[in-house]
Amino acid sequence: MKAIRTGASPSTLEALEFVDVDAPAAPGPGEITVDLKASSLNYHDYAVVKGMIPTQQGRIPMSDGAGTVSAVGEGVTEFAVGDHVVSTFFPDWIDGEPPQTAFTRVPGDGIDGYACEKVTAPTHWFTRAPAGYSHAEAATLTCAALTAWRALFVDYSLKPGDTVLVQGTGGVSIFALQFAKAAGATVIATSSSGEKLERVKAMGADHLINYRETEAWGAQALAITRGRGVDCVVEIGGAGTLDQSMLATRVAGHVALIGVLAGFAGPVQTALLFSRNLKVQGLTVGSRKMQQDMIAAIEANGIKPVISDTFPLERLADAFRHQESGGHFGKIAIEI
Repeated sequence: MKAIRTGASPSTLEALEFVDVDAPAAPGPGEITVDLKASSLNYHDYAVVKGMIPTQQGRIPMSDGAGTVSAVGEGVTEFAVGDHVVSTFFPDWIDGEPPQTAFTRVPGDGIDGYACEKVTAPTHWFTRAPAGYSHAEAATLTCAALTAWRALFVDYSLKPGDTVLVQGTGGVSIFALQFAKAAGATVIATSSSGEKLERVKAMGADHLINYRETEAWGAQALAITRGRGVDCVVEIGGAGTLDQSMLATRVAGHVALIGVLAGFAGPVQTALLFSRNLKVQGLTVGSRKMQQDMIAAIEANGIKPVISDTFPLERLADAFRHQESGGHFGKIAIEI
């Protein structure tokens, strides 16, 4: 079967290899074989293929995978041949607190991922896909959607009337906008692009801030909320934006720290953190149970992901170059 592997120099996109590899074995007890049809890009995948996250040479990248069950092993009752399924980010994290092994066994990182045509795996590595979703749509859920879901509804308990601030127009932020609006929240969206801000406005964003034009966007968010501050910030920037996020947040509000797009490390206004009694919660995606709950909510509300670009598997490097350019809006999908 065909697959993408990291090459001898995984720190460059040019080192990605489109190769023939052995097909997986038939499923054993408790396992399924999935004919993969789609994946989608996340910053985590980019960090792996660029060498920012060290992994072994010859790793099959990509944490997200969606497809059709083509075979089931003995004792499998949750899935049947023909079912549409989507992968989980942490195969070993079923529910509750994450096990110690979870962070070392992420597909496409600690173990082989889904940039290939077929996998055989335990049933709990997958959940069913939402009804009516294409494979490409389902493949956007594993990392980006579940991260947004956990930020708003697991670590924070979003309720109607709350105000949420989302940063940028990547996959996590667009899902957070969609989930927040479905829950009856007010959304403040930030971006450096006026065109992209108009697009999020059309999707329901209530207030817009161009952070290229307004560097002190935390103060602007405070002004929008008449000095109260937002209830929850979906923080994707990291060290470079955290101070502005804390400034934008109400007393005892919540900052969901999920990304490092604006810096891995840097000074933090600790006095602002404790004087405003803020909750800053670091999070990395979520459990299988969270994914199942999210999918139920997606079906109940008719939410569909936003996919701006699609590339075939053999052009995965080009897809990452497009991601580097920042020209996408929402998710970039990979057809397998």
